[in-house]
Amino acid sequence: MRESCIGMLARSAAGHDEGKMYVIIAEDAAYVYLVDGKVRTLDKPKKKKKKHIQIVKDKYDIRDIDDVRIKRILKDWKKEEVKQED
Repeated sequence: MRESCIGMLARSAAGHDEGKMYVIIAEDAAYVYLVDGKVRTLDKPKKKKKKHIQIVKDKYDIRDIDDVRIKRILKDWKKEEVKQED
C-alpha cells in the first residue's frame, strides 16, 4: 500500500463498503477519515484503518472544500476511469 495523504482518492478494500471511492480528509497513526459528499459528509467522515484502503490517485487540493466539491471530484474521477477502460 502506498503511503496515504490528505486529499488523495482511496478505494475501500474491506468491509461492507468494499469498492467504494472516497476522498481522504484527515489521518492519524492507524486510521484515515474518508468522505464521499453524499452519505459520508465532511460533518461525519468514515473512520477506516489504513490497511483497509487502496490509494487510487494522487493528491487533490482540499483546502476550503465542501461536500459539493467532494462529489464533483469523485464524479470527474469516475468519468476519467470509464474513458480509460474504452
